[in-house]
Amino acid sequence: MRGKRLFVATFLGPPLLLYGVFVLSPYAQAFPIAATDWRGLTPQYDFVGLANVRRLAGDGLFWNALGHNALLLLLLPPATILLGLFLASMLSVGGRRDRAGVHGVRGAALYRIVYFFPQVLSVAVIGVLWKQIYAPTSGLLNGVLRAVGLDALARPWLGDPRFSFWCVALVLLWSNAGFYVVLFGAAMQAIPRDIYEAALLDGATRATTLFRVTVPLLWDTVQVAWVYLAIVAIDAFAVVQIITDGGPGFSSDVAGLRLYKTAFADAQFGYASTMGVAMFFLTLSVAALFLRVTRRDRPET
Repeated sequence: MRGKRLFVATFLGPPLLLYGVFVLSPYAQAFPIAATDWRGLTPQYDFVGLANVRRLAGDGLFWNALGHNALLLLLLPPATILLGLFLASMLSVGGRRDRAGVHGVRGAALYRIVYFFPQVLSVAVIGVLWKQIYAPTSGLLNGVLRAVGLDALARPWLGDPRFSFWCVALVLLWSNAGFYVVLFGAAMQAIPRDIYEAALLDGATRATTLFRVTVPLLWDTVQVAWVYLAIVAIDAFAVVQIITDGGPGFSSDVAGLRLYKTAFADAQFGYASTMGVAMFFLTLSVAALFLRVTRRDRPET
C-alpha cells in the first residue's frame, strides 16, 4: 500500500502542482485584484472596494458584449446539439433497414472524419480561414455568390454591423458541431439495435425515433454537451478577436474580448479582474442551473 501511494503521488503530484500554479492561482488572485485600481504595469495600487462593481453595473460596453454572449447562450447549444444529434443519428442508424437490421449509412467512417476535421485545427487557423472566406473582394463566399449570378447578395460580411455577429456565430457552430457528431455517435453505439427495429416496426418515423428514443437514452451525454457549449458561448473570445475584433462598432463584441481589451489595451487590470470574477460566477450559475433543471432519471434499456 505504501508503494502504491508513492507511485500515485509521483505521477499525480507534478500535474496537480502545475494546475494549481497556472490555473487555480490566477483564479484566486483575480478576487483581491478586482477590489483594486491596479493598472498592471506598476506595483502600486489602491484598494477601491466595490467601486469596480458599481462601475461594471453601469458599463454599457460590457453589457452590450454580455448581451451577445447571452444570444450565443440561447442559440449555440441547441443548434449545435440538434445538428450533432441529427448527423450522428443518420450515420449510426440512418441507413436503409434490411434483413440485417438497422444500420448506418454507407461511408459513415469517412463522414465522421470530415465532420471531425475542424477539431484538429487550432482556433487561430479557424479564425484566419473564415476571415478569408468572408473577405469582401477575394473571399470564397462572395466569389461563389458572384459565380452563380447572385452579385446583389455579395457584401462586406464582417464590415456590416447587421451580419458580423451572425458570421461569428456560424463559425462557432461549424467548429463545434463535428466533435458532438462523433461524441453522440459513439454513445449511440451502446444503444441496442433492437430498440430501433422495434420503433420502426411500430411505425415510428426517423424524427420520432430520434426525439423519443435516442435523445432520452443519450440524455446524460446531451446534458454534458450543453454545459460545455454554454461555456463556449460565454467565452467565444478567440474566434471573435481573430475574425472581427469585436467590430464594427462593437456589433460582435463579447465579454471575454471586452475583458482582454480593458486589461491589455486600457491597462485597467483591476477593473478587468472584476469582469473576470463576474464571468466566473455567471459560468458557474449557468452550469449549475442547467444541470438542476434538466436532471432526470435515465431510462433503462
